[in-house]
Amino acid sequence: MKKQYKWAKLGFTAVLSLGVLAACGTATDNDDDTATGSDENAETTKIVMGTSADYPPYESLDLETEEIIGFDIDIAKHITDELGYELEIQDMNFDSLIPALQNNRVDFVMAGMTPTEERKKNVDFSDAYYAANNYLVFQSDNEWTSVDELEGKNIGVQLGSIQEEAADELAELHGFEVNKLNRIPEIIQELNTGRIDAILMEDMVAEGYIESQNLKFFPVETDEETSNAIAFPKDSEYTEEFNEVLVDMIESGKIDELIEKWFYSEE
Repeated sequence: MKKQYKWAKLGFTAVLSLGVLAACGTATDNDDDTATGSDENAETTKIVMGTSADYPPYESLDLETEEIIGFDIDIAKHITDELGYELEIQDMNFDSLIPALQNNRVDFVMAGMTPTEERKKNVDFSDAYYAANNYLVFQSDNEWTSVDELEGKNIGVQLGSIQEEAADELAELHGFEVNKLNRIPEIIQELNTGRIDAILMEDMVAEGYIESQNLKFFPVETDEETSNAIAFPKDSEYTEEFNEVLVDMIESGKIDELIEKWFYSEE
């Protein structure tokens, strides 16, 4: 059987609609709901997760239910269920996530985020739960096989992402320009309209676009860390207990089940 990237079946139109339709309640709204609910619900501690729901299969908007779904979301739901918390998810631009943690607007962040040394200065991280790689993605009429061929080209990346850092370093070595945008769908649209020549993005996110839009790619090795972890404010009370459940998910095979669910399907 051929393994195919499951999230590609969502379609490009659905992904582009994220920025238009994604909306989140506020902590105040949920507090009001809890206060008027049952005694059991009133005793449940609400915990707020920040994410950037433009990054399938990690997180994206289901257009039928208008709920944020994905690999990270299922992990967050499992952990918070195990710990007895009520989960609220807030969607924002990726580069706003670290500031949201620092300003205590959210309690934790899951958004395919890599625990770089620079980020560790401002927030704490759980153990890594998934390791990714980077792809350079481009239109099928090009035959590039190496970053050495990109001199003078314009390469798109997501603002605030690990790929932004990698692209800046590679640009100094290989003489290309870096175009930074907030949302992955925006960057894909820039590629499709010819305003950029290629995109540096995470492999599992890239695969769905490659499959659904007949794009080409090649892997790009960088010196940066590429694993994903949960981010918390410095000295958060949640870090240790979240990590305990996360480690159990890894050791029990639950993470592998979710990888299979969100990244692959059998045909």
